[in-house]
Amino acid sequence: MSSSSASPTIPSDPFASRSRWLWVLLLTLLLHILLIVWGNRQFGVPLPVNRPEPVVMANLTPLPPVEKPVLLPQEPKPAPQATKPTTKPSAPVRPKAAPEPSVEVPDTPIRETVTPIVDAGPATPAPADPAAAASPPAVEPAPAQAEAAPPAGKHYQTNPPPSAELKYDVQALQKGQNYHGSGKITWQTDGGSYTVNGEAGILFFTVLDFKSEGEINGFGVSPVTFTQKRRNKPPTQTIFHRELNRIIFSSSPQSYPRSGGEQDRSSVVWQLASIGRGDSTQFAPGVVIDLFVAGPLDAETWRMQIVGQEKVSVDGNDVDTWHVIRIPEAGSHEQRLDIWLAPQQEWYPVKIRFTDKNNDYIDMSLSKLKPLGLAAAH
Repeated sequence: MSSSSASPTIPSDPFASRSRWLWVLLLTLLLHILLIVWGNRQFGVPLPVNRPEPVVMANLTPLPPVEKPVLLPQEPKPAPQATKPTTKPSAPVRPKAAPEPSVEVPDTPIRETVTPIVDAGPATPAPADPAAAASPPAVEPAPAQAEAAPPAGKHYQTNPPPSAELKYDVQALQKGQNYHGSGKITWQTDGGSYTVNGEAGILFFTVLDFKSEGEINGFGVSPVTFTQKRRNKPPTQTIFHRELNRIIFSSSPQSYPRSGGEQDRSSVVWQLASIGRGDSTQFAPGVVIDLFVAGPLDAETWRMQIVGQEKVSVDGNDVDTWHVIRIPEAGSHEQRLDIWLAPQQEWYPVKIRFTDKNNDYIDMSLSKLKPLGLAAAH
């Protein structure tokens, strides 16, 4: 009887099996990584890079503060009349002229004014004082330097435009509605005086009617009276009183000292044109011209800023102009004023725009220009 013997089965090592699978996984992962890197290099696929967004910082610099609206008369006219003959004998009297402006200026601390040197005329009775002969060397230099102050004043060479009648096409935006109308400004001067008459109408209504009268002197355009009439409002009159040396109003108790160079809301346009005609180099982008301007109820400094040269369509033709703006201070209810002056057309205002705080506006664009020749202002 044969007995069969079965050989025992040797169990496999589980640790060795798991090690082999682990090596297979590692090799597979390494092959995938190598394949990805090779593909990026082969096909130029950029790897994602997180870059911080650039930060831009800007510093806003405000406009310089409003300069004191001090205007000096033109040197050729007043200098030979009073400056040379009265310089020496007026030495003892200079201390008397100083207190007079100081009494009036505190009433309105809005601005400083410099009294023209011509005011030193009433200096004749003083040389009789014997004690004054010893004091001039010590007393005169200090007040003379403080009063004359040529560097503090802003001198503009002026030459007003010749007489002309300007007609305008008027466009207006009022409470969301567009309107069309017409306007006219008549500028007349004989070289020593001037008048400005202006009006603007929409449909059958006159929205603005004004008149300015005055002199042409060493300061340029120098108003004496300004009358304004707006729709549904009574007329007002502003007077630049020569005897009182004050600016007074028919509809307001306000008053301001007058020393020369002040403007009204109509004459300011023609004073700017006179400055441009007097010397065109006085106009440059960014230049600021501060003028003290009186309205129907009060007065304040207007900062007129020259934006630059622009082309404006006038009756279908492009005209080179200088764009000047007046932007009221923050919180003011005054209108913004834009003026376009044409040097090739005697610096006449070929376009004027008044813009309210609510963006309503009245736009006047020149449609016809008629020279009037040499005409008397009155």
